[in-house]
Amino acid sequence: MSEKKMTSSRRHHLKSLVLQVASNWLEQEKKDLVTAKENYMSETCPAPETSGDQAALMESCKKLHALIDKIDEERYDLEAKVGKADKEIEDLKIKVVDLQGVKKPALKKVRMSADAMLKALLGSKHTVNMDLRANLKQVKKETKEEPIEAVGDWRKNIEDKADRKKMFESS
Repeated sequence: MSEKKMTSSRRHHLKSLVLQVASNWLEQEKKDLVTAKENYMSETCPAPETSGDQAALMESCKKLHALIDKIDEERYDLEAKVGKADKEIEDLKIKVVDLQGVKKPALKKVRMSADAMLKALLGSKHTVNMDLRANLKQVKKETKEEPIEAVGDWRKNIEDKADRKKMFESS
């Protein structure tokens, strides 16, 4: 036979129960953390004795300073260990990526004008106009008028050309 599906009301009821149990666990965890903190502080930092003469107070201050220095050294050592561990983790992540190899996605061919490409690269704040002709200097075109006589009539120079023709024929 096929399994019967859970009704939505049953599912919501179970979900609310799970959330209620989880919230109770979180509250208990917070309480445990507070008590653990109080226990640690009572063990490592006993209440200072303020009764007594000035010499006793000076001695308790010296003890507190020594304790603060010791805790500061421990904190520094732990920070160094954490930093070293973070660096190792980063190196291992880089090695994993190197071993897997970087897969380059297939690039799609995109048609884009030069203006749109520059706008995409530089952002919308910078507007660049690629109309190169707009920046050119206007130059007036001068037409050279050649004297008509220079071309001349071909019949006048026929004798000069005849000497050339003989030069090519004789060779």
